[in-house]
Amino acid sequence: MFGWLKNIRSDEKQRRSLRTVHVPMRVRGRYDAAATTDENRRHWSNADLLSANAANNPNVRRTLRSRARYEVANNSYARGIVSTLANDCVGTGPRLQLLTTEDATNRLVEKEFLRWADSIGLPEKLRTMRMARAESGEAFCMLVANPKVDSVVKLDLRVIEADQVATPDLARWFTSAVDGIVFDAYGNPVEYHVMKNHPGDGFRRFSLDYDRVPTAAMVHYFRADRPGQNRGIPEIMPALPLFAQLRRYTLAVLAAAETAADFAAVLYTDAPANGEADSVEPMDLVDLERRMATVLPGGWKLGQIQAQQPSTTYAEFKKEILNEIARCLNMPFNVACGNSSGYNYASGRLDHQTYFKSIRVDQAQMGAIVLDRVLRAWLGEAILVSNFLPRWLRTATFRDLTHQWFWDGQEHVDPAKEANAQATRLQNHTTTLAYEFARQGRDWESELRQRAKEVALMNQLGLPIAQSQPAPVPVTNDNNPSDEEEN
Repeated sequence: MFGWLKNIRSDEKQRRSLRTVHVPMRVRGRYDAAATTDENRRHWSNADLLSANAANNPNVRRTLRSRARYEVANNSYARGIVSTLANDCVGTGPRLQLLTTEDATNRLVEKEFLRWADSIGLPEKLRTMRMARAESGEAFCMLVANPKVDSVVKLDLRVIEADQVATPDLARWFTSAVDGIVFDAYGNPVEYHVMKNHPGDGFRRFSLDYDRVPTAAMVHYFRADRPGQNRGIPEIMPALPLFAQLRRYTLAVLAAAETAADFAAVLYTDAPANGEADSVEPMDLVDLERRMATVLPGGWKLGQIQAQQPSTTYAEFKKEILNEIARCLNMPFNVACGNSSGYNYASGRLDHQTYFKSIRVDQAQMGAIVLDRVLRAWLGEAILVSNFLPRWLRTATFRDLTHQWFWDGQEHVDPAKEANAQATRLQNHTTTLAYEFARQGRDWESELRQRAKEVALMNQLGLPIAQSQPAPVPVTNDNNPSDEEEN
């Protein structure tokens, strides 16, 4: 009887002892990137686990903005890259196409919105915002009333620099806000703090006062690279050290060439240290006259420093570093440097495909974040004007007003090939006129109406209407382009 009870107690005691014993676990797998060694310790010394808002705190963003603006203002390549990016993204400006069932209303709204956009300089402001996003990381646009606007709708856009959107008295414990933006419990922005004076206005007395702007009157244009990121950083930030290296190397090559050119001639001797040669003072200067023969001291020869600058690797270094600089913007090398001498037809088209995809993504984001907000505000002001827009728009919601934005099309390298391919797609019904016109940044309805007017006038004047198909283009191997395809 006591035997089995003793066994039970001993088993329970053994189980308790097993529970209290901590067996160390061995890590049987590893990643080379997660190992810290003496060789990579300095490389990963700045790696951190900060959140997106903590990593992009006001001091960090202020430093990055100032350095990025300095490079754009003083580096020709940086200026050209940022300007080209804004021009390719915005172009001459977006065009609205309303897609409701009322054709008359669609044409009226499109015409009046375009007239208003021209009166406030909307394309220029959009280009400024795109450049600010590249060099400052973000751009703000405030919707204001401007009585000087030459339009029935007095709405205007005031572009605000990122430095001016800040909260000087933001408390550290205020977790529902970041510098310049206050959020609700769901993460939606509630209000923006816009300082009355720009912090960089040196001629004005700096003030910490700011205005509280509601979300409905503010547009915040930036790209969030991390979850939870609420403020933007410059898009050219990874390339800032590369811009500095490019300028340092260029100046070093120039200094070496100037140093070599500063010496007209040099005296040197092949005699040993105690050899037979006339004594000459080191670093002594000798004036030489033109077209004059002279005699050198015994044992000395006359030579000239060879200006071997720029070095043979100078051009290759600039090409590689510019290629790395442009990569963070998805821009090909020939667009970044403005030189396509090393490209052929096939490689040029292949490199541009990635770039144009990035441009289309930027245009879609600008349409959703900026232009839709602007259109909503413009319609809200326009329907209040008497006898300006149809009455049914007053009860329609913005979701009911289906629309799209047209941008400038990208020109094809070979127009003949593109025209032939377009005719083939239309003939076998794999595309539509709306899509083909949209690729060129044009509205198909407006183009067909214009074409109908032209045809009617040509018939009235008795002019023949040529109905010709594009001539077939001989197919060539893009891997071995012909001489005509070389750029």
